[in-house]
Amino acid sequence: MSNDLVTPDDSCGNSIRLSRRRFLQVMAGTAGALVVGIRMADAADAPLPPALLGDNFHDLGAYVRINAEGNVLIGARDPDTGTGVATALPRIIADELDADWTRVSVVPLGLGVTSNNGQPRWTYGRQIGGIGGSIPAAWNDLRQVGAVARWLLLQAAARRLGVPGDQLRCDAGMVIARDGRRFTYGELAADASKIALPTSVPPLKKPADYHLIGKPVGDIDARSIVTGLTRYATDEHYADALVAVLVHCPWADGTLAHIDSTATLAVKGVVKVVQLKPEPGQAWGNTVIAPAVAVLAEDTWSALQGRQKLKLEWKPGASGSESSYALEQQASALLAGKTDPTTRVRNDGDVDAAGKKAARRLDATYFQPWLAHATAEPMNCLVRLDKDHASLVVPTQAPQKAWAVVQRLTGLTPAQIDIKVPRIGGGYGRRLDHDYVAEAVMLAQAVDKPVRLLWTREQDLGHDYYRSGSVHQLSVTIDRKRQLLGWKQRTASASALAHRNVPDNRLWTSELQADQLPAALVPNYRSDWYALDSATPRGPARGMPHLSNAFAVESFIDEIAHSMKEDPLVTHLRVLGDPREVPLSSGGTMDTGRLANVLKLVADRIDWKNWLRTVNGLGIACWHVEGAYVAHAIEVAMQGEKLIIQRVVCAVDVGRVINPLGLEGQLAGATLDALSTALNLAITFKDGQIQQHGYKDYPLASMAQLPNAVEVIIVPDDDRPPAGASFLAMPTAAPALANAVFRASAVRVRRLPLMKELLRML
Repeated sequence: MSNDLVTPDDSCGNSIRLSRRRFLQVMAGTAGALVVGIRMADAADAPLPPALLGDNFHDLGAYVRINAEGNVLIGARDPDTGTGVATALPRIIADELDADWTRVSVVPLGLGVTSNNGQPRWTYGRQIGGIGGSIPAAWNDLRQVGAVARWLLLQAAARRLGVPGDQLRCDAGMVIARDGRRFTYGELAADASKIALPTSVPPLKKPADYHLIGKPVGDIDARSIVTGLTRYATDEHYADALVAVLVHCPWADGTLAHIDSTATLAVKGVVKVVQLKPEPGQAWGNTVIAPAVAVLAEDTWSALQGRQKLKLEWKPGASGSESSYALEQQASALLAGKTDPTTRVRNDGDVDAAGKKAARRLDATYFQPWLAHATAEPMNCLVRLDKDHASLVVPTQAPQKAWAVVQRLTGLTPAQIDIKVPRIGGGYGRRLDHDYVAEAVMLAQAVDKPVRLLWTREQDLGHDYYRSGSVHQLSVTIDRKRQLLGWKQRTASASALAHRNVPDNRLWTSELQADQLPAALVPNYRSDWYALDSATPRGPARGMPHLSNAFAVESFIDEIAHSMKEDPLVTHLRVLGDPREVPLSSGGTMDTGRLANVLKLVADRIDWKNWLRTVNGLGIACWHVEGAYVAHAIEVAMQGEKLIIQRVVCAVDVGRVINPLGLEGQLAGATLDALSTALNLAITFKDGQIQQHGYKDYPLASMAQLPNAVEVIIVPDDDRPPAGASFLAMPTAAPALANAVFRASAVRVRRLPLMKELLRML
């Protein structure tokens, strides 16, 4: 076995390799505290907080801290955007540590970075949240951290008692000998901190001995969130910070033609007006999103009043004539013509030859709108720049990417940049980009004072890195035995990876997956992607590329079943075939048995056997995402033109579950998010300008539109490592809803948002 531990690529694209000694480094703490964590620099470089316990937890520099009273601090390395990782990740450590969870406090670690000959070394390895990879990436790493801490405590107790360590056991924050003698972790902390590291990783606990992993627990922040005590980045403030608000150019590629700031500067409290421009050559997400004018003032009210008095004239760039309607027409024309695709994503067998042998053929086209992120917490950033230090409070999903932006703009060394990441009010992929961080740093440099940058809701919606609209043209050929012979999918969209230093031959990867259903399940399968050229900024979004593709594919399978006058569940199961491991081109396998199982579970729970006899409409859909399997079943009723979602059932198989209660909440939340998106949401633009300016014209679903509850079924599967689930429930909710609507109304919705299309067709 190698002596190196390799973690997944970090958010800056660097492969992280840690030696076991560095990975399992133990640092001696102050006041008799035991400190265990991942160390990637000399001891002198390891960040340590000024106090072990107290209110100032955010400077924590290690994963585990234990004080003399037996209180345990465990750091959560990944930003929590509402996915529950701030609870799940520390519980992995706490279980291996055999800690008493009632004595554990969890602290967000913020960015961990030290200098290595001027280059960054990431103290905690991978730090990125809200993309479904936190728990899979941490599963092995964090168990080892907990196991080492437990081993050190055992050795400290063994020396006191004069017995071998293997004659002792740990339980709920205590080390216990066979004769009943025992020590609390607090009593052993000082001694344990002085013991040399083990030469190899101590044995990890057997799954049968887990006492926290797999057991439900509430979110560690739940009480503070519902009582309003949670501090978000917008709650933080430096005493001498200026408040900055912006006016962005309506066109990302536009220019400022005229400015008159006289009236603005006359507003009491306004300090300065600053112009910002995107940096030439910088990728989307790393610099200012569009030309902007900033008003900096002593308080928020003065800044907003000053902004209202700005007199600005903007000049459009090449995007000034662009419209979402025209792009959709362009996409439809590309798919209808004989133009070669930009990329042939997959080509199994011979689709054209299979068509000549078919007994039946079916075609359909599906349309997906552009979408905004619409996070509850608009973009913001607090920054203080000194000659040799930068301190930031940033609601970011990727602290290492934020660091790269700050370092490029300031030239500071890695260790001179401190980034704190509090609880985040929603990410959905928007906070994987850091244009707002670049804006805040540029403004702090311009005024030589700390800056608190605040975006308004209108700005947040009107200046986003959107998910591109897309058009999906599907065609299937079927033999006389109802087997799918050939499947052809042609998709047109504007890549979210454009203008991000991604090779042209990889731009399709944000829009499609080569292994998405029903790839590898149909002998003749072809998937083509056609690139649309758009100047409207795009970027990562929750559930992409699965969200748009699952709607098309799973709706189409339902249409196939209808064309054959067949139960859609039967059609789905025939496509999946016998339970087996299907190799994926991306590596790994897809287990058709696990996918079929979650589909059958939701069908059974929603009483699918009555799918033809009920007066309501029932719909189902299933999908797989990187080793995880999900299915939805939905029941709807139509009362005139009113759609009522009566029941929603979601079943998942994600392997081992760390926190069932957290997973259930994540699945229910993602389901409601997906339903809200499918029902109402669309971004449109005309003459290059976004037409939606707030929740009034980008209406998130009301409680009345959504079901009273989402029933969640979690498949117990402790034989496999955990898979990610932050957006797992997103892809299948919309097609299950559309399929249910078809049975209730006889209207086949192939275009989202659903309500607008349904009312048009009724």
